[in-house]
Amino acid sequence: MRSKLPQRWTAEQILALGRSYQGAAVLAAAAELDLFSALSRAPRTAAALARTLRCDLRALTILLDALAALRLLGKSGVNYALPAGLDALLIPDGAQSVLAMAQHQAHCLRNWAQLAQVAKTGRPARRTPGIGGEEAAQEAFIGAMHNISAPIAGKVIRAVQPLRFRHLLDIGGASGTWTIAFLRACPSAQATLFDLPHVIRMARRRLAAARLAKRVKLVAGDFMRDELPAGADLAWVSAIVHQNSRAQNRALFSKIFAALVPGGRIAIRDILMEEDRTRPVAGALFAVNMLVATEGGGTFTFAELRKDLEAAGFGEVATMRRDEAMNAIVVAKKPGAVCRA
Repeated sequence: MRSKLPQRWTAEQILALGRSYQGAAVLAAAAELDLFSALSRAPRTAAALARTLRCDLRALTILLDALAALRLLGKSGVNYALPAGLDALLIPDGAQSVLAMAQHQAHCLRNWAQLAQVAKTGRPARRTPGIGGEEAAQEAFIGAMHNISAPIAGKVIRAVQPLRFRHLLDIGGASGTWTIAFLRACPSAQATLFDLPHVIRMARRRLAAARLAKRVKLVAGDFMRDELPAGADLAWVSAIVHQNSRAQNRALFSKIFAALVPGGRIAIRDILMEEDRTRPVAGALFAVNMLVATEGGGTFTFAELRKDLEAAGFGEVATMRRDEAMNAIVVAKKPGAVCRA
């Protein structure tokens, strides 16, 4: 039986959808070049920018004109300028900077361009670093996670209170965004942040800037290969499970179960799909992002997460927060009672 379409598509709507990558590609290129920073102090000509950014003059001029057409730049005569307010969004130290996420999206675009081949083979896209190389791509990814999480972390944590804890284990904690939010919400608690060595360096800087370094133990390791630090009564698994297959998540949940004290809890922040897997739309599209980027990742339903958590030994699995994007929260408990002495 043919399902009903939610709308009657026109030819122009189909073609507009097909062209929608174009603006994204223009923004991604400018972000990778860090073009907006070059305009943060004063308007400049295409020739001056080409020298600063080491770009071909003709190619950069076309890109600049496209940015101006999209109103991401202003143009007056031969000069290009950053419009008022965009410096806060598109330079690295802007108050609400999303530059790192824009740079990360450039990497995603290269993966998504290979989607048809991925669908044929079932293998993730061939990894192609941008102009800054692999290290820059990794830094952009970690920065992107902070761009997205920092504005909403406090709100999300307040929504799941009371989630009392004495010691937080932030698994794959990146540069410390969620650790900082949790410790500010619970001033008497301590934390352990566990992530790869190059990420730990970034976390050390951010925690020091937040004046929370003394309350956090930083442990370098790979959560897929190494044992997790023991003794926490709350494990935070933020935007991790979508990177894994269900088998990998079961293995990770088992490690977390072993690391937690009796009565400890796991809290998973991620996209939560409805049973038909077409809702939320952001989750269905994010599953494609995992298809092109990982061996077995995807987005999961509550039933799937509950089954995998229970297979690892957890009980009392519940949805603590619903969300259309990455901020749904599923919690579960390790049997036993937490000692509060």
